[in-house]
Amino acid sequence: MTVSQGASPPGLLWAMSFNERGCGHRLQPDEALPDLGAFGAGFLWLHFDLKVAELKPLIDAGHVGPQRLAEAVFRPDEHQRVTVADGHVGGVVADLARPGAKPDASGRLHFVMGPRSLVSGRWGPAESPDATRATAEEGHPIPSPVLLLETMVSYVVASMAATGQRLSDEVDGIEDRVLDGRVRDDRRRLGPIRRSTVRLHRQLLGLAAVFHRLEEDDAARDLHGPAVAVAARLAQRLDALDRDVTALAERARLLQEEVAARVAEESNRQLYVLSVLSALFLPPTFLTGLFGMNVKGLPFAEDPHGFLSVGGLSLASAVATYGIIRALGIRPPRS
Repeated sequence: MTVSQGASPPGLLWAMSFNERGCGHRLQPDEALPDLGAFGAGFLWLHFDLKVAELKPLIDAGHVGPQRLAEAVFRPDEHQRVTVADGHVGGVVADLARPGAKPDASGRLHFVMGPRSLVSGRWGPAESPDATRATAEEGHPIPSPVLLLETMVSYVVASMAATGQRLSDEVDGIEDRVLDGRVRDDRRRLGPIRRSTVRLHRQLLGLAAVFHRLEEDDAARDLHGPAVAVAARLAQRLDALDRDVTALAERARLLQEEVAARVAEESNRQLYVLSVLSALFLPPTFLTGLFGMNVKGLPFAEDPHGFLSVGGLSLASAVATYGIIRALGIRPPRS
């Protein structure tokens, strides 16, 4: 596989060459890309912005790997997948959008990995390629394309783990307040947490499935033993993280139900108080309405102590109503 010695292809964000010790060197825009078919013991990493890249000439010429594999991988389709063909591994895996990117959701990393090259690209802002490039520029050795891919995916896994830990801390705080009986706006806060955990679970599930398929692919086992080992390591990490996220999502669901029950209990207590007050004031209201009619023949109309008498009747009716409520066994909801 060769790349032309002319100017950099359109949409190329960067090109890095790695020597036999895994030390990376970022090529300048005016530097010619090396011949990948005769690159010696090192390898080359090309990373493209797929929105503006013109990869079709390179793909048709076979510079990006097997033509059908490259065409399938670099399409806008974001379904996570992996394919092994003619000694190359191509796939689409989940990546995280850079902080502040809109929308704040998972991105996708598209790649074709050969024995001495890794050609990657993204349709939207992604975090792992930039972090991996910075790591290589700091002098950390990356000896092979498969370890370069593992480094990128490891950044994604670490970022997902950090997100899961942050969500877990939020759930812990809400759980402590609920157990202390200090339910505030926690039900509103638990909604976004559950949505984030479910979204994270879907990303992890798809990402783990990709590496499980690569691990179980007979063609990959025959041609890329190191790739299978890397896939096994990543799949194990992703499975463990997915179990934690699934448990967190279940905790958030149960906690949301607990908060809803506490809120409903508090509402029932308030409704009980309002109902008792309404019942206590109903007889006095009836009496005041009755004696307030503008007709002749009303009792106590000529009595100088009529007001006190009507007031006593109103109070007595409220006390009698309260006695009836107690006698019927109507009690406030218990905690």
